[in-house]
Amino acid sequence: MKMRWSLKELYPSFSSSVFRRDLAHLATEVAAWRRWSETRLQGKQPPQRVIEEYLKRRIAFVHLEERLGVFASLALAVNTADAAARCALETVERIVADTAEDKVRFARWLAEISERDIKALEERSPLIAAHRFHLREIRANARHLLSEREEVLLAKLRITGSTAWSQLQNTLTATLMVPVRRGKKVEEVPLSVARNLAYDPDPAVRRAAYEAELAAYPKVEEAAAACLNAIKGEVITTAQARGFESPLAMTLHYARMDRPTLDALLAAMKESLPLFRRYLRAKARLLGHRGGLPFYDLFAPIGKSRMRFTYDDARRFIVEHFSRFSPTLGAFADTAFRKRWIDAEPRKGKVGGAFCYNIHAIGESRVLTNFTGSLNNVVTIAHELGHAYHGACLKNESPLNSDYPMPLAETASIFCETIVTQAALEKAGRAERRAILEGSLQTATQVIVDIYSRYLFETALFAYRAEAVVPVEDLKGLMLDAQQKAYGDGLDRERLHPYMWLCKPHYYDADHNFYNFPYAFGLLFAKGLYAEYLKRGTSFVQEYDHLLSETGKNDVAAVAALMGIDVRDRRFWREALTIIGKDIEQFCDEVAV
Repeated sequence: MKMRWSLKELYPSFSSSVFRRDLAHLATEVAAWRRWSETRLQGKQPPQRVIEEYLKRRIAFVHLEERLGVFASLALAVNTADAAARCALETVERIVADTAEDKVRFARWLAEISERDIKALEERSPLIAAHRFHLREIRANARHLLSEREEVLLAKLRITGSTAWSQLQNTLTATLMVPVRRGKKVEEVPLSVARNLAYDPDPAVRRAAYEAELAAYPKVEEAAAACLNAIKGEVITTAQARGFESPLAMTLHYARMDRPTLDALLAAMKESLPLFRRYLRAKARLLGHRGGLPFYDLFAPIGKSRMRFTYDDARRFIVEHFSRFSPTLGAFADTAFRKRWIDAEPRKGKVGGAFCYNIHAIGESRVLTNFTGSLNNVVTIAHELGHAYHGACLKNESPLNSDYPMPLAETASIFCETIVTQAALEKAGRAERRAILEGSLQTATQVIVDIYSRYLFETALFAYRAEAVVPVEDLKGLMLDAQQKAYGDGLDRERLHPYMWLCKPHYYDADHNFYNFPYAFGLLFAKGLYAEYLKRGTSFVQEYDHLLSETGKNDVAAVAALMGIDVRDRRFWREALTIIGKDIEQFCDEVAV
């Protein structure tokens, strides 16, 4: 089976007539929108007609913009040296930046309508009623808008500012080659491949890859630090200009999440740290270490699991077990493999890690992973297909109702990840069960402990950057301090990872600051939902799909309430962590034996 995705469903190429036509049409639509906003948003106009016109124009524009932008982004993700893709992406971003003034004008116009009149319009117009949440969010965000000219300037400056710096970080990490010693040979491999060697069964390979990785980073550390400082500096300036107390306050606002929810989540995570540290020390003993675990053995496989997968094996395993939960989910995953929605082959120039793009304009998704045959790789594909399924549940919604907030973004992905992990546990023998259980705990540790360290790091980074540029050595120091506070005696303090700020792309996205706690939210929210599924069986499935379909038109607390969950109550998060805690207790008891 081919391991590279197909993008022809979007466009044949950047030089194709259809791509050039749509790119020209995008510019035309921006000009038309400008004329519309200058005429329809001035003077006394019938508000119902104006709002309906806006919604129809916006829906068509979003689909066109998405097709063009996603095509360029996906092409660039698998070949960061693709000059045509980079040029096309910058062109799309530049054209779209010209809509900033019109969006500001509409938001200010909409905010002037009284709440009573808005409710009356919702009652008279099905189209307005269907976009109730979207329109109310525009009204709420209006108070954080700059002037029309400032919004236009900011949007345009970002193209050569944070967006360009983010692309540079992608290029730096995607093209960085790492000389790794395996036995008597030294082989130069892409950074993504070197980092994947952290899962290698040979301890010598794991340590050599870790040491080679750290030794390679100085080649790009100054450039990456410049990227990070520029992006975070822009974010601080933007947050202040928009009237937010801090970048975190801005993040929570746009994530549709309140501070009591975050505080409840973080408090429960902090309470659970000693339990995770116990797991890490137990793993260290199994691997022959005294005290804490060296960072290079965080992902070391435990046990004698023979679970290796070809790409075809991965497809069969995922489809089979997704189908047990829901035939609809299983059929969806099979379609993703069959229609080549997945790019799984590691290669030079391709970005590391994994992600999913849900492309509402064509009702499909594209998934990027770097597959090398481990169970962890299979779980990663399942995780990203969960994102894709989330998109499928929103396919029949308006695109304006399908943009869900970050904390809910990981719900379906971790739920699907849990399905596959539990299936692997069922099929495994005793030795393999320990290996799979430990693999699950690896993931949970990353999402609770490491995510907590990333939250601490980013909090400290913003505080420092607000006063001065953060040099490389201090970036490393901030990262080490955050890791020590989160991992405690679970890790060997002499074998940490001072460069995690460099290789994690989430730090370099000006639109998604603090892209750390949403993972923890997603893990624990999904664990709680999975526990409900075990109680209720098939009756749960329909409500689960409905929950996903509502994520684009509700805030976080309201979506959780659909399933009777209060996310502002620390007890919910404690109970979800108890599920992981039982696995840790089981693992530690087995190690003690």
